[in-house]
Formats: sequence, C-alpha cells, structure tokens
Amino acid sequence: MNPRLWILFVLVPVSLLSAQTSLEAIDLDQGPYAVGFQHYTATDSTRSYRIHNAFNKQQIKRPIPISMWYPATPTPTAETLTVLDYLEVLKAEEEWEHLPNYFLLDWFPYLWNTPENQAHLSEQVQAYSSTTPLAGPFPVIVYAPSYQDSSIENFALFEYLASQGFVVLSSPSRGTETRWLSGGTTKDMETQARDVEFLLKELHRFPQINPNRIALMGFSFGGLANALTVMRNPGISALLSLDGTERYNYPVLAASSYFDLERLDIPYAHLAQKVIPEDVLKSDKIPAELNTEFPLYDSLTQSSVYRYRFHDLTHSYFSSFGVLFANRDPRQDKSEAEIMASYKLLAEHSLQFLKATLEQDAAAIRFLENSPSQNNIPEQLLSKSLKKPQGADFDYRDFNDLAVGQDYKGLIPLYQQVIAKHPELHLEEGMLNTLGLHLSFDPQRGEQGLRVFALALYLYPESANLYDSLAEAHFYQNNMEEAILNFEKSLALNPNNQNAINRLRALRN
Repeated sequence: MNPRLWILFVLVPVSLLSAQTSLEAIDLDQGPYAVGFQHYTATDSTRSYRIHNAFNKQQIKRPIPISMWYPATPTPTAETLTVLDYLEVLKAEEEWEHLPNYFLLDWFPYLWNTPENQAHLSEQVQAYSSTTPLAGPFPVIVYAPSYQDSSIENFALFEYLASQGFVVLSSPSRGTETRWLSGGTTKDMETQARDVEFLLKELHRFPQINPNRIALMGFSFGGLANALTVMRNPGISALLSLDGTERYNYPVLAASSYFDLERLDIPYAHLAQKVIPEDVLKSDKIPAELNTEFPLYDSLTQSSVYRYRFHDLTHSYFSSFGVLFANRDPRQDKSEAEIMASYKLLAEHSLQFLKATLEQDAAAIRFLENSPSQNNIPEQLLSKSLKKPQGADFDYRDFNDLAVGQDYKGLIPLYQQVIAKHPELHLEEGMLNTLGLHLSFDPQRGEQGLRVFALALYLYPESANLYDSLAEAHFYQNNMEEAILNFEKSLALNPNNQNAINRLRALRN
C-alpha cells in the first residue's frame, strides 16, 4: 500500500459533523498528584534543519521542542492552564509563533473553526502553570506523536498519567530537513526515532525521573517510529502503541537497516481502532486487509504482545485533539458520548499497562492478563488477544532457578528484569514466605533466606506475616536486635499478632 494514502486516510477523515465534546465530559479519574507542565526547546547539534516558513536556505542546528508533564506541587500563585495555553505551544511548533490567536482554528489542518471548537479554547485543563516538581523518582513515558503532529496532541492522556505518578516527555513529529515529512517513508520514521532517542538522553537531566523504568508510547506514525527505537536502544522496559502505523505499514519498518525483530523483546501493547466498514474501505480506496492483517504481531516471538480493538473508536480519536476538535465521519463514527467513553477506556488501559510493566503493580498485571469481561468491560466495547513469548508460562519455579543461579543475590533487580519480559509472573506471598523460612532454617543457607525475605517485603511491604517470619529467621540465626526490630514492625501492622507479642516479651526480659 502507498504509505501516503494511509496517512491521508487516518489524518483527514471525511468530516461533516461537528464535535460536541468536553474535557469534563470525558471525566478521566485523576490520580493523587497535581500536574505540572513545562515546554522548552532543546538543540540537537548533530543535525541540521531549515525553518520552512523563513523561505531561505539557512541551516540551523536541529531544534527539539519538548513538552513535559510531571507530578508536582503547585506554587501559591499557580493557576490551571487552558486549552488555549496548549495551542500557544502548537503555534511555536508549527513555526507560526506570531500567528494571532483568532486564526488558530482556521490555520492548522486538524483544528476546525466551529462554535463547539471555539468553546474548547477556554476549557480548564489539569496542568498548572507554576509548580515545583516532586522528588520522585517516577517512571517515565517518552511519547512520539502522529504524522507531522504536535507534542501536545494527547495532552488529556498525558495529564492523566502524570496525576498517577508518571513523567511524560513529548516532542513534535518533524521531517528530516524541515517541518514537513516526505510521505511516511522509512527516512521519516528514522528521523522521528532519532528525535525520540534525543528525549531518551534528555530525560537524564531531570532528577525526579527513574531512568531504569522507561516506556515508549506513540500514536499512529509515532508508533511506527517507536518500534524502530526499541530495536535500536536497549534499556526500554515497555512499548505502548495507540493505533500505531507499525500495524498498517509494516514494510516501512522492515525496510530500515536497523530492523531487528529479536530486539523487540519487551512487553508490547497495540490499541487499535474499530473495524473499518466495507463502504468506507471501498469509497476511500483502503485495502480491506488493513482490518485483519498485523505482520509485526505475527512475527514477534520474544515478548508478550497485547492486542486490543476499541469498537467505538476510529483512528482520529486516539488523541485528545481528535476527540475534542476533529469533525466526525457520519459513515462510521459513534456518538459523542460513546467516543468520549471509549477514549476514557483507552486511557485506563494505557495506565494499567504502564503500571504493570514499569511498576510491577500486581493488580495491573492481573488486569492485563484478564479478558475484558473479567475486568467488567462489555464485549461490544473492547476485544483482546494475547500472545506470549516462545517458552512462555514463566512461573515462580523458573524465577527460583534464576535466583539459585546467582546465590539469591540481587533478587530485586532480577525480579525487575524478569517481570519486564514476563509480566504474567506472580510470586505469591505465601510461596516467598515458605521459601524464606526453608532457607533461613538451613545453617548453610541462612543468608539466602534473608535475601528472599527482602524481595518478599519489596513486593508485599504491608505484610505483618512476612515481618513476623523475617523476625523468626533472625531469631533462629541469633540476630536478636534484628529480630526485635522486625517483630515490632509486624506488631505495628497487626497489633493482634500473638506470636510477636510473646517473642518480644521474652526477648525484652
């Protein structure tokens, strides 16, 4: 398929109906953190660039506009931003810094000048203008936008994730020599991948970021660029694609000299649009196989791959811009309420995937492994398929084999590495408790038992029983100060722990 035809299809739908949506009606369940936002421009001195609107041949160092959302404490004078504040960023990225605001909705192809869209400009968003970043460290998401789009295209999703304890960095999708891409080519993809790599280096400037917990997320063409970025860069923990073009234009990915399927060995989730109706396929000259084929998914063998299809979303509505500003296609689009509800569902699934893969959150891991119906989601809204890596069904016994191989040393880093590749792994509290005691009571392996308890309490930090067992291990090994300390911790969590009461009474006498 001609890549330019696909780009035109996904970004310029037949648009006859005006949107009537709002951020308030989307109703994303914000997390416990206030959200800070900053936008600045960095410079990649290794590449040259030309400002297209200057109409000259002057070459400059490549500018990288960066938008960043993060957990924060608002200053006393802080005010929440508006949608118009975000569009001011859009003007700078589109190289129209001095464009009068009254032209905004007329000027850019993905904004439409309707009364409903004009009303969006004054809507309050979640981010604050003046904040102090929280210390963290927080896991980080590096985002790649859709074809020639802005770093802020999914601002509502970014704010939602930042409120849940993530840092998000994004830069616009730009061509190699100028603002304009050349048609969705392999060169375009590699250019965007280099911009993502610039952000991967840039994030080390921020002390609140955990550089060992990084996910890539992208929409449309950004998903394609991110797949290549993973193949070129170790150290990324997860890949999340919002109807990414790696599904629809696999040959562009495969044509890169950096293409290497074996290096895409991390958890990967692809969230796809609804089935395109037959009449739309015919009238827009879209190949029917786009509804069914996914060669990248078929080819992956090294990682867990999650496929979701959102039956109420067409491609444009995988971004905040699309939900709020895009006109509707009466041939296939659902109602405004259904679009907003599914965008919220998309945000919730993105959060669960990121919590499972970056934070090893047990509830999120179960959510990923469940079917939609097990998560109380109607089948008419969402369908899912899962492919596990070759040699999957990695369980606690496999983990223990690895732990034995390193003398039970470094168990927490080992767990973090393993869970990144096998998010289905579940180390039960009872199993770890039994293993810890079994090793602790062996005179030759007592230190190994203590290391197992360290991992167990990393996973279950509020377990009174684990502290009680760790105290027994120290008691058996004649570490009385540590025994007292851990019996006290157990008793603080469970004041009715009679064993801890009795042991402390005896140890203090």
